This record gives sequence, C-alpha cells and structure tokens, in this order.
Amino acid sequence: MQTKFLLTDSQIPKAWYNVVADMPNPPAPVIHPGTGAPVGPEDLAPLFPMALIEQEVASQRFIPIPEEVLELYALHRPSPLYRAHRLEKSIGTRSKIFYKYEGNNSSGSHKLNTAIPQAFYNMKAGRTRIATETGAGQWGSAMAIAGSFFGLEVKVYMVKVSYGQKPYRRMLMETYGATVVPSPSRDTNTGRAILEQDPDCNGSLGIAISEAVEDAAQRADTSYALGSVLNHVILHQTVIGLEAKEQMAMAGYYPDIVIGCHGGGSNFAGIAFPFYADKAAGKNVRLVAAEPASCPTLTKGVYAFDFGDTAKLTPITKMYTLGHSFMPAGIHAGGLRYHGASPLVSQLVHEGAIEAQAYLQNAVFGSAITFARSEGILPAPESSHAIHAAVIEAKRADEGGVEKTILFNLSGHGFLDLAAYDDYTNGRLVDHEHSEDNIQAVLGNLPKVSL
Repeated sequence: MQTKFLLTDSQIPKAWYNVVADMPNPPAPVIHPGTGAPVGPEDLAPLFPMALIEQEVASQRFIPIPEEVLELYALHRPSPLYRAHRLEKSIGTRSKIFYKYEGNNSSGSHKLNTAIPQAFYNMKAGRTRIATETGAGQWGSAMAIAGSFFGLEVKVYMVKVSYGQKPYRRMLMETYGATVVPSPSRDTNTGRAILEQDPDCNGSLGIAISEAVEDAAQRADTSYALGSVLNHVILHQTVIGLEAKEQMAMAGYYPDIVIGCHGGGSNFAGIAFPFYADKAAGKNVRLVAAEPASCPTLTKGVYAFDFGDTAKLTPITKMYTLGHSFMPAGIHAGGLRYHGASPLVSQLVHEGAIEAQAYLQNAVFGSAITFARSEGILPAPESSHAIHAAVIEAKRADEGGVEKTILFNLSGHGFLDLAAYDDYTNGRLVDHEHSEDNIQAVLGNLPKVSL
C-alpha cells in the first residue's frame, strides 16, 4: 500500500497550461471602468509588467516557465501526492481518495506558485515595490517571501478581521520584510473613506484590493499583485494539476472527481484545469469547486459583469459575483471571503463543465478534524472545504453502491489557524448563511455594460 507518490526535481513542469486553448468559447472582454470600452495593454501597464499582461490575454496551450522561476520552484516543488488510506478507513469508504499537498513550503500554501513568477517578472521590468492585499494571510506571506527572493519592497493590505484572527501570519510577512496594515487602513483614500462611514468595519478582500490598487496606481516604482482570480495567476497554479496527473499515473489511477476549495479560483483551477484538458477531449471526469455557504459566489451569485473591488477602481470582468459591495461574514476561511470569482472558472461553471458546492463552516471543520486525526496534517480552513467535499462524495458513492477515485487539493496547512480550531473544539464557531434577499439587494449595484 504505497502512500506517497513523488516526482524528482527534473519532473517539475517546464510550461504552464493555459485552459483558454481548450475552452469552447473565447473569454468575455475585460471592460475599462472609466470608458466602458474593452481594456488594452496600455490600460494595465501602470499596474502590471508587460510579461504578465501578455499572459493575461494569451491563447496558446502551453507557456514556458522561465529558468529563474524553475530554480526557485525547486525549493518546494514537485509537491507530494498522498493516498489517504487512513482517511478512507476512518470514514469507512470503498472509494480511493488522493490529495495533492501544497502546504510543504515556506509560505504554507499553494500561493507561492504564482508569487514567485509575479515577483520575477516585476523585477525584470524594473519595478522595485509591490502593493497587494491578503485575506487570511496566505497570499501575503507568499508575496513577502517571493519579494525577498528578488529584492522587492512589499506592502500588504490585510483584511482587518483576519489581521486580528491570525497575528502569526502578519508576523511571518514582517519577518520576510513586508509592511502589513489592517484593511481598511488610514494609508489610502479608499480606506479612510470607509473608516469614516464605519470605524468598526471588518474589511473584505474587495476593500483590500481597492487599497492596493490605489497604492500601486500612485507610484511609478510599484506594481499591483493579485493572488487569485486573474488569468495569469490561474495559469501559474496549473503546475499543481500537471504534477498531479503524472503522480496519479504513477499510482495507477485516474480520478473520477477532482476537487478544490474555491474563493477566487486559483487553487481550484490549479488542480482542476489540467484535468479539464482531458474532459474537453472526451474524458469523463467531474470538476468540483467547494466554497463557504457564507460567501456562496458560484452557488448563489449571478454570472454578470462586475468590479473586482469595492471602490470600483479595477477593470470590470464577467464572472460569478455576489456584488462588489458584498460584505461577507468573518469566517475563519478568510481566503475564501471574496465576492467574485475567476472569469475563467466562472465561464466554465456557466457552461456546465465545472460543478459548485457550498458548505457551512462547522461541518467543514468536522471533516478537517477527521482528516487531521487520520492523516496527521492539520489543514487550513480554506483547504478543509475540499476535504469536506471529498468526504461527501465518497459517502455518496458508498450509498450508491459504487467506488470512485477522488483527488482533492490540500492547498495549505493550518498551523497558523489554531485559533479557528480552538473556536471549533470549544463550541464558539458560528455558522453563517446569507439569505437570497440579502444577496439580491447587493446585486442591484452591478455596473451596466453595453457591448
């Protein structure tokens, strides 16, 4: 009974997979918030280096990974694939469960897979400073580390509720040289305006994005960096699924179901998109995105054009959205508290190629504890949504008298999320589920787009 399936450094993928090449329909245009016209490279140049802008609109199936990025990937890649023998036994399933573990690096999550190339391309373009946001701190930690690799100054706007819940993530970022402030902050016009209206505002990823974009737009030496949602971020994360395909072949199985937790879409797309290439070619594989019921973007949102941030500074994209002014509850899975979703993930959900499921956090933490006590790894609250979905799918298969092969992305560890586990084990964790009425009220603020 082999447990770990390992690749060598020479088997790190040499190119990222671009799902656009295999999608049946081209992506919708991205709209300039001021002119209402599709954006061009010149509109994005103040925020991003040209190499990332080119990746954002690329259509070729594979995009080579620079040698300098591969050298740094080798510090933590390839990541291991595990057969969850003990989890299978614990829940009494006949199905086979595998997980790809992305928490075995200095940032503790999959986010380093895109932080490294983003920092590299910015350094090559002559930018010396990065402004970014972070929800639970995983992305901010990764960007701080990547910035230290390439000598970049990093300013992180951390969602205020997470800033208070997860002080050790802030400390980690500061250890790697980043400056971290709670968002909304007093450092930007956006933050000051929100605090004037609501001094106790918990913050949101939409607000933190607004602050980071405003920061970057005001300084010629600064780029904006996003840890999810955008096409180039999704592209970089496909190293996960590309490796997983090789490792599943080593194990002698092909997944019937591929699962990732979903907030903005990066870790889900990272594991699922390389398998979508097979699905597009006729392979029978289900791709399942698991999100929190408190921020049900894919399951209760609408597929429409919307801003990616609260202050309406970002371009307008077509995506599943709960509305840019949506204020999610302060659940512990801070990395999943985003009103929107990747346009690429959204389009494939809309076209029926991807499924979405939503779960309450107490049930999710229950599955996380089962996983931790059987497999020995404490999962991040975000990643635990994928664990819970895998457990649900395995039990559903058992009830139907069938055996499935299930693969999920364990996108990060929970060693800096112990306060969340303390709340769960002591009965302080509260479930949040937004009503349709509340969501519909916010959706009334969507921008009008005419094409």
